[in-house]
Amino acid sequence: MTSPKLETRKAANLAYIEHKGPYDKVPWDDYIKRLYGWAKEQKVMPGFYPMAIYHDDPEKTSPEECRSDIGITFKGRAKEQAGVKIRRMPAMKVATISHKGAGTEFKSTYAKLGDWIEKKGYRTSGPPIEVYSKKPEVVGGVTVLYAKVMMPVRKK
Repeated sequence: MTSPKLETRKAANLAYIEHKGPYDKVPWDDYIKRLYGWAKEQKVMPGFYPMAIYHDDPEKTSPEECRSDIGITFKGRAKEQAGVKIRRMPAMKVATISHKGAGTEFKSTYAKLGDWIEKKGYRTSGPPIEVYSKKPEVVGGVTVLYAKVMMPVRKK
């Protein structure tokens, strides 16, 4: 895990599929295949790294009610189709930290990022975003996830 830092994200087009249910039960392979297939059909240039936006805190919301958007950025003009929606993600300041480890370790990654946000005089201003830089790998029977965790922030 790297140290948290502040970054500016540029505005981007996002193609996404809405998911409702436990975050650890998202059908990733299906959604990613559908998103990249949509991009090919729409003749747009997809981004390299898939992402997820997690709208609900699983500590406060039952797993069945947790909402997430699984998406890819893209360049070009496109239309919504077959469950794939599009929107413009605004430019934003984000506190960010890299995560490499089991999904069960995300809680400590988020805690470290939350502490840093507080110490630096920021407050969160939107739901967390996780950008996946590499496919998960199974190492010694444990699924290792590679993600950049981003939390939109603004000064208090």
